[in-house]
Amino acid sequence: MKLLFAFGTRPETIKMAPVIKMAQSRGHQVFVALSGQHKEMVLPFIEWFDLKIDHDLEIMQPNQTLTDITVSALKGYSDLILKEKPDVVLVQGDTTTGFVASLAAFYQGVKVAHIEAGLRTHNKSSPFPEEINRSLIGRIADFHFPPTQTSAENLKLEAINKNVVITGNTSIDALKFTLEKISNDKEMILNIEKKLPQTSGRMILVTTHRRENLGDGHRSIFLAMKQLLEQHQDIEFVFPVHLNPKVRKIVDEELSDNSRVHLIEPLDYTSFVWAMKKSFLILTDSGGVQEEAPHLGRPVVVLRDTTERPEAISAGCSFMVGTNQEKIVEISNRLLNDSKYYDSVSKINNPYGDGNSSIKILESLESLN
Repeated sequence: MKLLFAFGTRPETIKMAPVIKMAQSRGHQVFVALSGQHKEMVLPFIEWFDLKIDHDLEIMQPNQTLTDITVSALKGYSDLILKEKPDVVLVQGDTTTGFVASLAAFYQGVKVAHIEAGLRTHNKSSPFPEEINRSLIGRIADFHFPPTQTSAENLKLEAINKNVVITGNTSIDALKFTLEKISNDKEMILNIEKKLPQTSGRMILVTTHRRENLGDGHRSIFLAMKQLLEQHQDIEFVFPVHLNPKVRKIVDEELSDNSRVHLIEPLDYTSFVWAMKKSFLILTDSGGVQEEAPHLGRPVVVLRDTTERPEAISAGCSFMVGTNQEKIVEISNRLLNDSKYYDSVSKINNPYGDGNSSIKILESLESLN
């Protein structure tokens, strides 16, 4: 088959990479088409997974709106699909790139495969615009690859019953590949350690970047961090600060004067995986981290009011608290103070897969198409 992979952000690249490599190994003709949505954050992952960019739409301009991105990407992918004539366009998750590429394929009469299908919060404003993006991709797609039974049930509720195959999440495939590659390279481990701050106590890794948490949400999170620092002298926070200047401004105002809060530049994927592995606990609003951390046995405090990944919450290895200061402190304290409880949480099996999602997707696509 002639397969066109359309993506433009860092999480898409990580989750698409194992599928691209698997497709190539099975003899399919593969085209990688970047939108350029977050190009500077994507290129290191292209190199890490040894991928080749066949097309780059280079859509990003200063101060672009979501409308600008949508218009530019729709024209770019429409022209590209008309030129390459793929059998299937594969999109990942919930980005504007994924939605627009699937719409362009639909307009050209080309089939669409949706990796990580069926995730829902059932709140169109949270996350924004991702909830609407993935819902619309679901209406367009011909092949649906939900990672879990819950996400498959979400599709069923929307009367999407045909060509639905539960595969697990490809992020675990990428994580297993990365851990193995790092662990077999002592020099790489030393280089990664140089990028991470030296901590003497239990390390809590923090990531927060979602639009809905900007402003008051972030301030509440940071107040919780300060409270935990006062209560536990043996903890240190490592916080790779997102490139978004609005995020950086609030972080600098609230946290820059504390010696046990290490504000660092965004980490490359390998370093972030290693940081997760070294951490005691993770505070995050990232969807990908919610999937990956259980594989590493690290509890997650989810800094969101809704999540499209309820499986880890149900399993008991993640805890959704939003940006409520009291709740963040409460669950963090329980994990920090109760070693038996922490051990029970860290040993729960990852509900998001076993690292074999890519081959399931390719085998299904080959049999369904």
